[in-house]
Amino acid sequence: MSKLADMAMAIQELHDAAAAIDDVANWLTRQFSSPAPREPEPKPAPTLEQVRAVLAEKSRAGHTAAIRELLQKYGAAKLSLVDPQHYEALLKDAEGLADAT
Repeated sequence: MSKLADMAMAIQELHDAAAAIDDVANWLTRQFSSPAPREPEPKPAPTLEQVRAVLAEKSRAGHTAAIRELLQKYGAAKLSLVDPQHYEALLKDAEGLADAT
């Protein structure tokens, strides 16, 4: 075999070895790396129906007067007049009401 053919074979073996090392490095990376942390999905805003259901449940549990006060706190005489941007806070306030005994 000529020196040029030997050199070409040696170069090809180096390329093959480099590709094999790269494959192993990629496999190791996939095996031992944790997935990138995902951003939590934003919680959807409560709907009028969801708020109405919670307030109705609290009213049946004996909190009718407290519910009226909460509605007034958010500037409304009835739920349909509450600004939807306040639904989440209103729900949080309503859920904080202890059941009447």
